[in-house]
Amino acid sequence: MNDPSSLPAATPDERAEKLNTKAAGIIGLAVMCSRLLGLAREQIFAALFGGGAAMDAFTAAFRIPNLLRDLFAEGALSTAFVTTFSKTIARGGDESAWRLANKVATLTAVVLGALCIAGMVFSAQLVATLAPGFDPQKAALAAQLTRIMFPFILLVSLAALVMGMLNSKSVFGMPAMASSFFNIGSIVGGVTLGYWIDPHYGPRALLGLAAATVIGGGLQLAVQLPSLARLGYRFRADFYWRDAGVKAILLLMGPSVIAASTTQFNVLVNSMFASTLGDGPIFWLSIAFRLMQLPLGLFGVALGTVTLPLLSRLVVARQMDAFRTELARAMRLALLLTIPSTIGLIVLAEPIISVLYQHGRFTAYQAVQAAGALRFYAIGLAGYAALKVLVNAFYALDRRKTPMLVSFLAVALNLLLNWLFTFHLGWGHRGLAFSTGCIATVNFLLLYALMRRHLNGLESRRMLIMLGKVAVAAVALVAVCGASSHWLLADWQTQAFWSKLGALLATVVVGALVFAACGAALHIEELKELQAAINRRLRRIT
Repeated sequence: MNDPSSLPAATPDERAEKLNTKAAGIIGLAVMCSRLLGLAREQIFAALFGGGAAMDAFTAAFRIPNLLRDLFAEGALSTAFVTTFSKTIARGGDESAWRLANKVATLTAVVLGALCIAGMVFSAQLVATLAPGFDPQKAALAAQLTRIMFPFILLVSLAALVMGMLNSKSVFGMPAMASSFFNIGSIVGGVTLGYWIDPHYGPRALLGLAAATVIGGGLQLAVQLPSLARLGYRFRADFYWRDAGVKAILLLMGPSVIAASTTQFNVLVNSMFASTLGDGPIFWLSIAFRLMQLPLGLFGVALGTVTLPLLSRLVVARQMDAFRTELARAMRLALLLTIPSTIGLIVLAEPIISVLYQHGRFTAYQAVQAAGALRFYAIGLAGYAALKVLVNAFYALDRRKTPMLVSFLAVALNLLLNWLFTFHLGWGHRGLAFSTGCIATVNFLLLYALMRRHLNGLESRRMLIMLGKVAVAAVALVAVCGASSHWLLADWQTQAFWSKLGALLATVVVGALVFAACGAALHIEELKELQAAINRRLRRIT
């Protein structure tokens, strides 16, 4: 591994790279589209199957391959591959990078193909381990669904590799849109196949949803391939894996398997606890986490995706001042954009869940339970978003062990807090969500302190000034949301849908305008930067 101090110095006339806010905006919109489709997917399934035992079984079954996706695909493998692939391009050019891609794609297909087969064979044992509170009938259904969905991990792992190659070549739009095609395939295929299996959408119809998940994973891979072909890449199976680039990726992946997916692992642990709380909590936690991911996808994931290749190139060029500046800037933007979302999700949790999910077989009682989880998950939203940026900075610096060690602490603390909040204090599934939110915040603060020490500063004073101004603007936002929940949305459980939707949208719009106005009056520099970027975009459109 290369230490930044051993790399050649940048020439004086070399242009310092900047964080591509335009690319971040494109990714943010694409990810938001995907998250909205994912939300629609869960809305449709909740209306068809309700929020009880059947959806608990499906959610637990999907979470097993989904965890492996985060560990090996969109988590560790993706992060390690983009870091190494970007540096390979900077040092050896495209041909060297394409050869590395062929080796990694071949290795991924072989290893994860074998993992899929093993997962399908031992699906019953996996469900028994990861959902120990399920009764025999619920466990049998979850095992059958797991067996059907396991090939999903192979398809999305290859899709993540393709996404990494495209991002490293500064192609962001189609990779970010790819997951939208997964959701489209899941929705259309799930409703169609489910109806074909059982027109009344009983538990057996969930088999159609499981098969459609695999179809969606195939679409997520397929739609990216034309963009990759246009860059000149051609896949050729390469079984020569004793390569420096492959070794570098595997070395990065080891710690990354733990560090990059701590949040998802903790969510899985939460599911294990939730499986002992009766019918419904697993699905309630799932839809609450989905809603929390909407602003996270729009802001945190977008900024993290753009900054990883940028920070990797800055390390190679030994532009450490620029590295520090762009990292601090990305974190400030992540916090600025997610703090207002946090307030809205906390204050308006019940009407939000009601508008989105209280249809068909999903009841007002289930909406209240899911809203309780959403409120506590949202506490960690800003920490999640900033972590998406900060963890990537450690990988760009080849300091892969630091996030891993912090993650060990996070997992242990999560187990302790789960027991404390859920069983000792009796908060049920809400305690599981609160534990996850606390862990994200603690994780960010520890990694921030370590990075600040490593870089001899991280523009902390500037960040604190911004946070102070944001806190003042947030008071006005809380007042708007609180007034709306007290008057316009006080009777949300029985309020007519269109009246409730109109009141909620009006609250969001007015709240956003009030926050932006207060931010402008307080001269928040990052807000001015965002407004200038939006104005430039609007001028291009007109």
